[in-house]
Amino acid sequence: MSRKKVLVLGGNFGGLSAALTVKHELEGDVDVTVVSSSDEFLFTPSLIWVPFGKRSRADITFKVGPTFEEHGVDFVHAEATEIDPVAKRVQTTAGPQDYDYLVIATGYRNRFEVIPGLGPDGNAHTITTMEDAIHAGEGWTRFKDNPGDVVIGATQGAGCFGAAYEFLFNTSYQLKKAGLKDKVKLTYVSAEPFLGHFGIGGLPHGESLLGMFLKKEGIEPVLNTAMDHVDDGRLVLADGRTIDFGYAMIVPPFSGQDVVQKAGELSDANGFVTVRDTYQSEAFDDVYAVGVAAAVDVPWQTPTPVGIPKTGFPTEQQAHVAALNIAAQVRGEEPKEHKAFGDIPAVCVMDAGNNGVVILADKMLPPRKHGVLIPGPQAHLMKLGFEKYFLWKMQHGQVRLP
Repeated sequence: MSRKKVLVLGGNFGGLSAALTVKHELEGDVDVTVVSSSDEFLFTPSLIWVPFGKRSRADITFKVGPTFEEHGVDFVHAEATEIDPVAKRVQTTAGPQDYDYLVIATGYRNRFEVIPGLGPDGNAHTITTMEDAIHAGEGWTRFKDNPGDVVIGATQGAGCFGAAYEFLFNTSYQLKKAGLKDKVKLTYVSAEPFLGHFGIGGLPHGESLLGMFLKKEGIEPVLNTAMDHVDDGRLVLADGRTIDFGYAMIVPPFSGQDVVQKAGELSDANGFVTVRDTYQSEAFDDVYAVGVAAAVDVPWQTPTPVGIPKTGFPTEQQAHVAALNIAAQVRGEEPKEHKAFGDIPAVCVMDAGNNGVVILADKMLPPRKHGVLIPGPQAHLMKLGFEKYFLWKMQHGQVRLP
């Protein structure tokens, strides 16, 4: 029998974890190829610090080629342009790639079109990619020379509320350091129905804790609201209210990559792959999707739509489940690993400049048995330590470590 080939699209949290896990699980007796449009791994949680000059690209990235080579995984630095799940072939800018099993870990793209005035050439910054964060830093430098009020927010349909909160509190901290805190009004605008919803339905005492944080920092919240558009220096809400600003950072909603959206029955309307709790595609047993690329059903309705955060920890968990199931299929067995997204534990550290909150829950989505938020400066130190540990772990291919 010929060796099976596993093709992985994407080389960040989900792609790197899945590729190396399946290689290790089968003790090298499988051909694994990773195709990615980026040749760098990016520790996205640290993008919140880039605009303030606390991190640079070199601090939070590494080249993935040597990591894959060390572990016997082929790396192709190219963009996937077409997925044909019937022919089991992916077209790329470096030529076609056939596969026996496919893992889609292509992440997200920003849906700037949802709110006119957002985007790289728009009137408000965002921090969801390295390029966006660098651009936001350029805007922050200009802002300090000519300060005004500040708006931080997350649009309707957004899911990355944690980053919005982290940037909000880091902005407050940086305003203090710059001697601008008493001269600037800081406003938080969110689609969340209440503070601390986070896109996961909230946790016990979360609303009161976040309310205390905002009150302490003198931040005004505007909740349960949709955004209409962003003018130069003015955010216009769907109900007609306006908020003027000298600097704004707004997290947009995400969609799947175009290559996934074009892949017919693989994709939902937003370009995410509909999956089972094995992370197999609902349509094809030999196609998997993990991380942001995998669709997640929102288990509630809110007055203003909110998404669900697909962060690094659940992405890693999904990648391991997918890799173990692929290894089982290569051995001629049925996939037996199951872990619905909502049943993955919630583990997060929300940074706040020199403070923060550790967020723990037995499940990402309700109903839950346990959930707790632990505030304090130790959270900031934990995030700093975890950044260093995780970059080391991934760069050395130690994906089986916690």
